[in-house]
Amino acid sequence: MSDTTIPASSAPRINLQVIGPLVALAVLVVAGALMNGNFLSAGNITNVLSRSAFIGIIAVGMTFVITSGGLDLSVGSMAAFIAGCMILVINYFADSLGQSWSLFGIGALAALVLGVVAGFVNGILITKVGIEAFIVTLGTMGIYRSLVTWIANGGTLSMDFELRTLFRPVYFEGIPLGFMTLTWPILLFAVIAIVGEIVMRHTAYGRHCAAIGSNEQVARYSAVKVDRVRMMTYVILGLLVGLATILYVPRLGSASPSTGVLWELEAIAAVIIGGTMLKGGFGRVWGTVTGVVILSLIDNLLNLTEFVSPYLNGAIQGVIIILAVVLQRQKKAER
Repeated sequence: MSDTTIPASSAPRINLQVIGPLVALAVLVVAGALMNGNFLSAGNITNVLSRSAFIGIIAVGMTFVITSGGLDLSVGSMAAFIAGCMILVINYFADSLGQSWSLFGIGALAALVLGVVAGFVNGILITKVGIEAFIVTLGTMGIYRSLVTWIANGGTLSMDFELRTLFRPVYFEGIPLGFMTLTWPILLFAVIAIVGEIVMRHTAYGRHCAAIGSNEQVARYSAVKVDRVRMMTYVILGLLVGLATILYVPRLGSASPSTGVLWELEAIAAVIIGGTMLKGGFGRVWGTVTGVVILSLIDNLLNLTEFVSPYLNGAIQGVIIILAVVLQRQKKAER
């Protein structure tokens, strides 16, 4: 009877790709608490989570796009265009409907429809016309940004002051929870993240997204409707951009050509930091949520401290994306 030995390679190993974002988040929380006494205050936590909800909602949709092997560079410009149109619709019906929540409902409906249409256009050009996602969304990014600049005449589109006051609770109010308030953006972000994680992990659609991103040809041979699945990722992303915009407009009550600048960078960075493979094939919504919070905490720390200028936030996010992709390639090479 011979002894059975377990190879060293079969010993359990710590998956840094899984725990890495959580460790980074814990380090940031500890560092922030040590660097500024107000960092863990209820007001600051609520502010960070509320502001991160816009990017977080968009990033959940971006997770599905990237998992399926796609990319969308137009989400920031799309959000600016949708916000401008939503304000125009609200202002247009204000005289006939007066100051009522029905105005906000009409504006919200317009935002959702525009988001779906914008995502559908991106999806059609990519799946049916056969243009690369990078080229399509780079083009629509310029189109949406130019359109919002045109309709705003280079300035700012604003709601009436009374309407801004009326719709203010959509962003600033929510459900009181002990020492803090769970604002509506936080709650909606949480719901979308949970639903997104369930869809990604426990539905055929989520598995099909990963299969397409891993190997499109094999997915086609496996009877996966590649074009339909990929189309839906862009439609879902457009819908979520519209939803994020609905929450964003009551915050300032205005939109301008600078609205949504670098949102696409933040969304992509959050997805990559969370462990989703940039080339597709694997996605993790809960990791994306962690990535969103990490980026928001970095931005918050730059504003609370004088260690690094907050104007370098975009540069820091760019460096994070590059490092995350490098680490992904190294891990793939090790396998």
